[in-house]
Amino acid sequence: MCTDFFFRVRPVLAGIILGASANFAAAESAHGIAMYGDPALPPDFVSLPYANANAPKGGKVVFGNTGGFDTLNPFAQKGTPPWQLRFWGYESLMGRSADEPFTLYGLLAESIEVPEDRSWVEFTLRPEARFSDGSPVTVEDVLWSYETLGTEGHIRYRRFWNQIDTIKQTGPRSLRISFNEDNRELALIAGMRPILKKGQWQGKDFAASGLDEAPIGSGPYTVSDFEAGRFIRFDRDDNYWGKDLPLRRGISNFDEIRLDFYGDQTVLLEAFKAGEISAIREFNAAKWDKAYDFPAVTSGDVIKTVIPNGKPSGMTGIAMNTRRAPFDNWQVREALIRAFNFEYLNETLTGGTQPRISSYFSNSYLAMQPGPAEGKVRNLLTPFEGKLLPGVLDGYTLPVSDGSERNRKNLRAATKLLADAGWTVQDGIMRNAAGEALELQVLLSPGNLGEGEMRSVVEIYARALERLGIALSADMVDSAQFVQRQQAFDYDMTFFRRAMSLSPGNEQYLYWGSAAAEQEGSRNLIGIEEPAVDAMIDAMLASSSKEDFTAAARALDRLLTAGRYVIPIWQYAEGRIAHVKELQFPDRLPVSGDGITYMPEVWWYQAN
Repeated sequence: MCTDFFFRVRPVLAGIILGASANFAAAESAHGIAMYGDPALPPDFVSLPYANANAPKGGKVVFGNTGGFDTLNPFAQKGTPPWQLRFWGYESLMGRSADEPFTLYGLLAESIEVPEDRSWVEFTLRPEARFSDGSPVTVEDVLWSYETLGTEGHIRYRRFWNQIDTIKQTGPRSLRISFNEDNRELALIAGMRPILKKGQWQGKDFAASGLDEAPIGSGPYTVSDFEAGRFIRFDRDDNYWGKDLPLRRGISNFDEIRLDFYGDQTVLLEAFKAGEISAIREFNAAKWDKAYDFPAVTSGDVIKTVIPNGKPSGMTGIAMNTRRAPFDNWQVREALIRAFNFEYLNETLTGGTQPRISSYFSNSYLAMQPGPAEGKVRNLLTPFEGKLLPGVLDGYTLPVSDGSERNRKNLRAATKLLADAGWTVQDGIMRNAAGEALELQVLLSPGNLGEGEMRSVVEIYARALERLGIALSADMVDSAQFVQRQQAFDYDMTFFRRAMSLSPGNEQYLYWGSAAAEQEGSRNLIGIEEPAVDAMIDAMLASSSKEDFTAAARALDRLLTAGRYVIPIWQYAEGRIAHVKELQFPDRLPVSGDGITYMPEVWWYQAN
């Protein structure tokens, strides 16, 4: 009986064993993972290629922020933390290389496993991983962090939690996350979630925490002192557990980092000139040439460094809130773009040195191509053809003026577009059929680009709109109010900046996804609710080849650009950092250039 049963089930068992073996082979443990292809660095790499593995440790640096802060918890929705806080003191299972479009290497995790379809991911923790208080990082901490951030944390973490089917411990130092949708990026996103200490929050309200307590992290820096709204000090942990990891050699070299807070960019620059700040980033090319000629620069005590990058332009400009009229009408949005005299404005404010952003992924291979959509891009967009705005399929380019202040041709086109949308000039004022005047405000904060820069943009723009009978004013508020009102979508128009990488992914749902349009606190400031946009993001994340991914990104770029949601200004193809001569950085630059963590991450202090 037993023998007969074995022979009858042997083919079935063989199939099970064969399938299990194939799945195992497709999910071998690895030191890193790339969105497409293999990681560039081998398992035995010594350090990141753009880091100096032998960089000296020591020194103190002071940076400046505008505005203030009212919380030390950068992972909760409540409050405004220093934006740098979540990057300097906290770690995830994997760490990113700024020299590759999207590749992660083991950090808290020593290895990662994924099947070919990336329907799940398994991480194995390093036995030596420690929090800053010396306690080990455990699987229990990881599971708690994912659930807490996904249910009580900042809105940026919540979508991923809803994409998890199961998450469970599979061994003393391992856990597996299975996903409920076809999305190749989820395995990488899983490796980037911050890991916090569960034991710290027993009996406490994580979501309500503020200045009373900073979350315990595993990173190289800890908060050692602060005064709300004035400064915060970070000290490098001498016992930092990961200092000898390849991913961390030559990283986090300063003994002390201090952030001082200033009311606006003008005062911050004066503090830098006075030697109170170690480095400052400048976004205006004309100002870079004219305002940085003070004695410390001419003597060589302050160095002006330019760092190029290979990233997409992203989008910077004035966003329109499509949740409210008249911005729910594309013709009105196009008219406002036509009236924006970029050529004259750029010459006036930057000396014409900074080229305009032409699309969300301009300056990269992900950018939409000129002319009609073709090939795979057109195939992706065709199912939505009847509902697409003019220009998506046939091609769309931003209007160009003759460079004069009057901008007559584009203003005439704007007048016609407004008339088609039901707005006409009556007694010198643009009004709708109900007699309501077209009066607009742009929500701004002193920290937008530079002191006075965006205000100057709006002032010049207002003079142009005045010729159309439209009243435009700047609604200038402090940084805390600016954040609160953006989170509540309380504005007509607002300053807008979205950086883009060569690996756009799940964050695109937060920027433009329909589900985020009415979710207060989301980053969909425009209020986009377009099925075609959602579908292109879906296609990007389901792509199994770089070719398909590029096509989906270009199709998304067409939808966003021809959507006329943002009035673009100039792009930033290079970073400009003025710094004291003691601050050094490696000769080898990453492809991402000066990213949000590049300085101070790979810089060091060297006193001569």
